[in-house]
Amino acid sequence: MNLRYVWRISLIAAMGGLLFGYDWVVIGGAKPFFEPYFQLVSEQSRGWANSCALLGCLLGAVFTGGVSDSFGRKRLLIAAALLFVASSVLTGWASSFSWFVCWRIAGGVAIGMASALSPMYVAEIAPANVRGRLVAMNQFAIVIGVLAAQIVNWQIAQKMPDGATAEFIRASWNGQTGWRWMFTAVAAPALLFFAGALTIPESPRWLVKNGRAGLARDVLSRIGGTGYAEQEVRSIQESLAAEEIHKVHFGELLHPGLRKIVLIGVLLAVLQQWSGINVIFNYAEEIFRLAGYGVSSIMLNIVITGVVMLLFTVIAIQSVDRFGRRALMLIGCTGIGLFHTLIGCSYQFQWAGPVVITFVLATIACYSFSLAPVTWVLIAEIFPNRIRGAAVAVAVSALWIACFLLTFTFPFLNSALGAAKTFWVYAGICFFGVAFIQFQVPETKGKTLEAIERDQLG
Repeated sequence: MNLRYVWRISLIAAMGGLLFGYDWVVIGGAKPFFEPYFQLVSEQSRGWANSCALLGCLLGAVFTGGVSDSFGRKRLLIAAALLFVASSVLTGWASSFSWFVCWRIAGGVAIGMASALSPMYVAEIAPANVRGRLVAMNQFAIVIGVLAAQIVNWQIAQKMPDGATAEFIRASWNGQTGWRWMFTAVAAPALLFFAGALTIPESPRWLVKNGRAGLARDVLSRIGGTGYAEQEVRSIQESLAAEEIHKVHFGELLHPGLRKIVLIGVLLAVLQQWSGINVIFNYAEEIFRLAGYGVSSIMLNIVITGVVMLLFTVIAIQSVDRFGRRALMLIGCTGIGLFHTLIGCSYQFQWAGPVVITFVLATIACYSFSLAPVTWVLIAEIFPNRIRGAAVAVAVSALWIACFLLTFTFPFLNSALGAAKTFWVYAGICFFGVAFIQFQVPETKGKTLEAIERDQLG
């Protein structure tokens, strides 16, 4: 088995995750600077500036589902890379708020495409015994991107004095130019992603499905030799022969034999978001401020959360093919629910300082070795070959919708219930997720995609 080759092409595909992570988080550090620059004073304009990319994410995921089975994975990865390059530069150097929003939405489209394509491509190219850790590399790349953005944000924030007025910020180098380079910086890795994507092969499963079995054999032979290639092509052809091959329409995903599988994928995606972890990321400044920390300490604590994510994602990569998907998901989801409960108690009983930080970091650790990477692994694995492109797009679209609803509803829940009860709501969702994983989510460790399909469809 030529694992060096498999790792190389998987890492190139996973660069879409790195760009996703950076582009998603960088706006948090740019927010204090572009808001004064564009003179955003209303809650509506500020909220739209920070959430408009979500619209693009949803559009990108839906678009990918509509065309990935027609145009293939490779060409769309190349297109996503180019869109990352263009949107990052044009967002950074936008001349007006309208153009800023326009290019942020375009960047969101690239995020939505990458979030669907990268794990799906890696799952389709990887041998069964290493597929879990290779798909989990996508989450590792996302975390690298997140951490890179957090470090950039921290460094820039250190150059701005506490208590600076909007007028001072707007007139400063950060307010005029610094925030622009925060967005533009992602163009460099995006160009590397583009160059790398030109060198990777097309997915062999897509090639077989589209009548190019010879090319698929060439790709699979380079991965595992002639015998491996013949066995894999035969298995793929058998799985496709059981179904009529034609263009997939989204309505087909509701057919009785497929509905349950698609629903499991959608609920996994929603659980990843409604576990509440993104509330901690999106409102980290507020959480740490209420815990008694100043601006510099807050930004440093946010970097620490990124480091914890990185370390525990490495644990996931090392464990997912050894202990299986369900074990990591059950342990992690239980841990998130427990620590959400304790965060709620810290608000209820007014605990502060290191105690709160410990609970937050423990929550992020549990998420980082379970729901964060393993959800992407399962979404990439559980769908049959013929519908994988469309079904992954539906699941990823559900993820982005759930992300929007989580982010949008937190201020209302926080106002109506208080912070303690809000985190207890998220804890309850996590405990429901434990039951769902236990009784509905299949174990896919060590199985080929075709074997998983046979198990799912009976």
